[in-house]
Amino acid sequence: MIIKDGIVYGSELKQSLKVEQVRPLSDMMMLLQFNNGEYRLFDATILKGSAFEPLHNDKVFSCPMLDHGVVTWLNGEIDCSPEYMYKHSYAYSKAG
Repeated sequence: MIIKDGIVYGSELKQSLKVEQVRPLSDMMMLLQFNNGEYRLFDATILKGSAFEPLHNDKVFSCPMLDHGVVTWLNGEIDCSPEYMYKHSYAYSKAG
């Protein structure tokens, strides 16, 4: 049990997952660094539907931005939650 700011929680507070760095790679792959220190590879081809169609344009895909730990494109018109990206990505060992 945790008490914080006068509120009693049944378990420990978990830190919100956020993307701290994003680097687009070729073939709609991305290297992400999360606020838990992990680096992960995310394959953006799994993002389906008309909302994500602009990402198939390399000029759009290659210009992601971070907005409060969320990866976005086109000035926030397209986004993907850090939790989804983490769950659907692969551990990456960053050498050197």
